[in-house]
Amino acid sequence: MAKGSKKYLAALEQVNRDKEYDLKEAIELVKEIDFANFDASIEVAYKLGVDPKQADQQLRGATVLPHGTGKTQSVVVFAKGQAAKDAEEAGADFVGDSDLVEKVQGGWLDFDIVVAAPDMMAEVGKLGRVLGPKGLMPNPKTGTVTPDVKKAVEDIKAGQVTYRLDRQANVHVPIGKVSFSTEQLAENLVAIHDIIVKNRPASISRLAYIKNMAIASTFGPGVKIDKESVL
Repeated sequence: MAKGSKKYLAALEQVNRDKEYDLKEAIELVKEIDFANFDASIEVAYKLGVDPKQADQQLRGATVLPHGTGKTQSVVVFAKGQAAKDAEEAGADFVGDSDLVEKVQGGWLDFDIVVAAPDMMAEVGKLGRVLGPKGLMPNPKTGTVTPDVKKAVEDIKAGQVTYRLDRQANVHVPIGKVSFSTEQLAENLVAIHDIIVKNRPASISRLAYIKNMAIASTFGPGVKIDKESVL
């Protein structure tokens, strides 16, 4: 058996899989049982009682976490003129228009997030086959297609995260690093939870909406959370 598997099983033994832990208790347990040899990320996962096939039950957007994610993300901005200057001033890592489109078409993908000014979308649309499969295509719903590219870049650099319902009705969102304090992780998770709750489809009852939620570090086992403790 692989060494990592032994560590995972040892961590799993410390988790009561039948229990829904209090928010802070769950965070402290995840931090305690993490066995990565680096500052691992911590993620919250929701299982929602919605139908991903229904247009009125979709969930997608972005928000800035109170304490960021602990990760510096490389940002590409497709813009020209004043918008390009604004993006550079805001700290974008790469800014360009047609030349940058050609570079990405050529296979360059050394970045984490893509932002585009609306007047660039006709050209950026050509990159759908390249960016789409990697989840990098800019979208107005996540604030990555916007006339205010400066604010978009500033938000991303400040710790913005995106969330999206997958085909199995799950939502996964990073809330920070193992090195974060319990209070920082709790505040980040509450910020995400508030948005998930506020975006409940009108056709879904409150009781049926959030089936369960859990948090886990990069390699660690999941720890269930009592959703009432988050409220």
